[in-house]
Parts: sequence; structure tokens; C-alpha cells
Amino acid sequence: MSEAVSCLRLNPQAERRLKSGHLWVYSNEVDIKKTPLQGLQAGSQVVIEMANGKALGSAVISPDQLICARLISRDSKQFLDSSLIVHRLKVALSSRELWYPEGCYRWVYGDSDGLPGLVVDRFGGVVVVQISSVLMETLRQEIVDAIIKVIKPDAVVLKNDGKLRAVEGLPEYVEVVYGELEDNCAPLVENGTRFMAPVIDGQKTGWFYDHRENRAVLNRLVTGKRVLDVFSYIGGWGVQAARHGAAEVHCVDSSAKALDWVAQNAELNGVADRMTCWEGDAFEALRQLKDSGERFDVVVVDPPALIPRRKDIKAGEQAYHRLNQLAMRLLNRDGLLVAGSCSMHLGETRLPGIIRTLGRELDRDVLIQHVGSQGADHPVIPAIPETRYLKAVFARVLPTR
Repeated sequence: MSEAVSCLRLNPQAERRLKSGHLWVYSNEVDIKKTPLQGLQAGSQVVIEMANGKALGSAVISPDQLICARLISRDSKQFLDSSLIVHRLKVALSSRELWYPEGCYRWVYGDSDGLPGLVVDRFGGVVVVQISSVLMETLRQEIVDAIIKVIKPDAVVLKNDGKLRAVEGLPEYVEVVYGELEDNCAPLVENGTRFMAPVIDGQKTGWFYDHRENRAVLNRLVTGKRVLDVFSYIGGWGVQAARHGAAEVHCVDSSAKALDWVAQNAELNGVADRMTCWEGDAFEALRQLKDSGERFDVVVVDPPALIPRRKDIKAGEQAYHRLNQLAMRLLNRDGLLVAGSCSMHLGETRLPGIIRTLGRELDRDVLIQHVGSQGADHPVIPAIPETRYLKAVFARVLPTR
């Protein structure tokens, strides 16, 4: 960076978290008398200093947010530019290729890959980019150029329509900025199952790679089973279950368009004859299925985040309780409940705790056989528990012994 760089001075002892491996600075940790946050431009890069003036590293600023700075580098002379973006894309790529050589994965997971405010998903030759910070928006062309330089893709899509952009005051837009995209979709293969992901019109980047390993676990257990996939979206769980031998799969989603994509992906894998789709509110659909006497060997409930903010924890936990209670009531004897959560604010032990409580309420014996999290393409920073957000509880539900 050629222009003068501002400094952000921390309060005494506030550097402890950063030194322990954390990457975030909270606004109440800044000595605003010496280095006021007001007047700093969102997206600018600064040097973070201890109270004694010793440099701790470089960071990007969001002066109006609780997390007012995110570390870019522990080298205070290194700032994010086109060269560093290329380097960090290469480092992230090498780790993903080690785990998922088929070329379908989350390539960049924000802070975990040293690129805060940036998410990149790869679908073979199609790359989908989501930007949620002012700095990354400023470096948008550098990011696209770096992607082209590193892997020479067929197409690059900017899918910038997420809620986080509003927090940063950024406009929403979706645009193919490089190459061509066929039918607004991108092909992918996950756990031996083919999909077309609606990267233009779908949720987030069009696909959710984070549950890949949990779906692989379920795929081993579904042969000959009757499966219910609630909040199915485009069939990530359900179509894979059918592809791996489920006798019958029912998908529930509130979006008719999503269920159209389920049907298309089922057809793509030759399992359309075993798939049934139900459009409607998940809670109401579960009640209707129970009232009509439907029962399933496996029920998967993978809702969107029911606890979007910390203040929503109580209401969100109650929603997880109601949802999984309805799901558990639909299980056959010795059925399997797969309870998912992508809520960062749901504590690590809370979902198993909710399942345990439901067992007592419904007079069932519950055995938790597996607890899963996100895949290797969503790496966790040990000092930042928020980077480990995904939960998947596999619970065997039995009549009381």
C-alpha cells in the first residue's frame, strides 16, 4: 500500500486474545482516545498496536461494527493486495485438493483462509464468489483476476446478494463476470451423486458443501429405508439417499422452485421413481404427515439458521426443540433422526441436549451414534469457536426398554 497507513491502538491487555490465535478486534478493546474509530473508512487497512505501541499485525477495519477489525497478517508490513490474494488462493486450493480432488468444494472460507469477508465455492470449472465486506468489494477485480490466474476457470460468478452485505452498506447484485454459464447452473459431484446447482437463482452460492461428510455418513445407512428430508432445498440429503439405495425418499421444502430442482437432480441420477416432493412450511408439513399416519425409518431435519443473532438463542432453541419433536414422532420403531444445525450461536452441546430431552418427553430411548460437523473445506480456527458452526446429530430412537 503506497498511501499512509493508520494505526489502531488497543487498550492494555487487549492483545491477549490476538496473541492466543484469535483474529478479531472488538470495538471495546480499542483505545479510542488515542486512535478514534470515528473517521476511519470502512474497508481501509490499518496496523494493530498494543497499548505500548508495539505492532501486532495488519487488519481491515469496519469502524461501525462490534467486530471493528479483522487481522490480515501478523506481519504489520503486509497488507492485502493482488499478490497476497493469489498466494492465499493457492494455499487454500492445495488444502482442498488434498481432501477433495474432484474439484468441488468451498475454496475460500473467509477468516480461516486469511481472506475475511470472502467466500469462494468451486464447481469444477465454475467458481462462485460471495463478498461481504467493503475491502473485498474494493478488491473485486483483483479477486476475479487472481481466480483466473490460479485455475483458469470456465466461468466466474459474483453471487453478491447475501444479508451480510447490507450490514456493510453494500448493494446486492448477481453477475457472471467471466466466461459463460449454461442454464444458470453449475455441475458438481458429491459422494458419488451428480447435481446441478442453481448458482444464479439458488440460496447462497447455490449449494451447501458444509454437510458433505454428514451426508456421506447417512448414505451408508439408508439401504432399503424410507427417508424423509425436511428443508430439502435441491435434494442434497434426499437425492443422495436415493442414489445410495433408499427405497423411498420424501422431500419437504417451502420453495416450489427448490423442489423442481430436486426433481431435476433425481432425474439426473436415475432415482426419480423413488422421490416424492411436498411443498409447504416444514412445521406444518410434519404435523400433517403425522396426522395422516406417515412413518419413516430415517428423518433428516436440516433447517436454515434458527438463531441468526445471539439475542435469538432462547427462541431459536425452542424452535429446534419443536422441530425435532415433530420429526421424532414420525419415526418407525428403531428409527434414525438426523438433526442438523447451521446456527453459530447454538452451543456445541445444546443440540444433543435437546435430543436427550425429547427422548424423555416422548418416552423414547435415544442413543446418539454420531455427531458430525463441517467438512475439511470449512477449516476451523481453534481460537475462534464461531468458525466451527455446523452440527449434525445422528440419533437412534427406540421404544423405552
